[in-house]
Amino acid sequence: MPAQQTHFRANPYLLLTLTALFWSGNMVLGRGIRADVPPLALAFWRWAIAFALVLPLALPHLRAQWPLLKAGWKPVLLLGLIGVGGYNTFAYIALQYTSATNAVLLNSFIPIVTIAISWGFLGKHLSRPQAIGVFTSLCGVLTIVARGDVSVLAHLNLNVGDAWMLLAVLVWAIYTVGLAWRPAGVHPMLMLAAMTAVGLAALLPAYLWEMALGRHINVHLGSLAALAYVGIFPSFLGYIFYNRGVAEVGASKGSLFIHLMPVFGTLLSAVLLGEIPLWYHYLGIALIFAGIWLTMKK
Repeated sequence: MPAQQTHFRANPYLLLTLTALFWSGNMVLGRGIRADVPPLALAFWRWAIAFALVLPLALPHLRAQWPLLKAGWKPVLLLGLIGVGGYNTFAYIALQYTSATNAVLLNSFIPIVTIAISWGFLGKHLSRPQAIGVFTSLCGVLTIVARGDVSVLAHLNLNVGDAWMLLAVLVWAIYTVGLAWRPAGVHPMLMLAAMTAVGLAALLPAYLWEMALGRHINVHLGSLAALAYVGIFPSFLGYIFYNRGVAEVGASKGSLFIHLMPVFGTLLSAVLLGEIPLWYHYLGIALIFAGIWLTMKK
């Protein structure tokens, strides 16, 4: 029984699914508390909390694995800058200006961009069933964000927030592909701590600049609870799960699970906001799961 439980926890598809759940909650909170927590403050403190959580787990490995970490400083620097300092910061800024519909739609193109980068720079290809699965899953995403009406997609207007979201999509796709160059032999906790330290170093000047402009956190129980959530679940656990999942199944398959975010976003909206799912939600969810099944099955 213990061996079966350990395998269950380490299942990469379960880890990637939980990651999508955590990140969906992050998007909901990022939009919901934008008036109380400025975007750079939210990005900085979520990673400060995550760093405090991961540091005790990373320090025991630092002395023995420092030579490996030092030798691989270039990918660590890149992954920390774009994965920790970049993606979520750009997404939080985007949510200040763009609608949730546009943000979800653009974020859902991450798997497509990831596959394109993997194909262009690594020469990796999907099989025909896997390609059909990716397309089917994307159709499910578009069904949800278009509310079952194709004309909605034709009338989406891009603004400065959408430009920030497109930048977030690009850097996350690069991060996902770049995980292949992580220093071999470095413990996952030490790797996450190193990347988080790099990201925090990059975020600190931007956060100080934001405060100099007069934008501060409106401290109350709700804002503190939101910071605790984004620090523990999307940042600490989410990145551990995503990094492990991508290491097991590869960048192209791993990024496909981001298509689950509209599914969880719909469910969270129903539970937390009382928004009842409609027929196109169910159709989109069915297409997304069908696409993931086609891509994952052997």
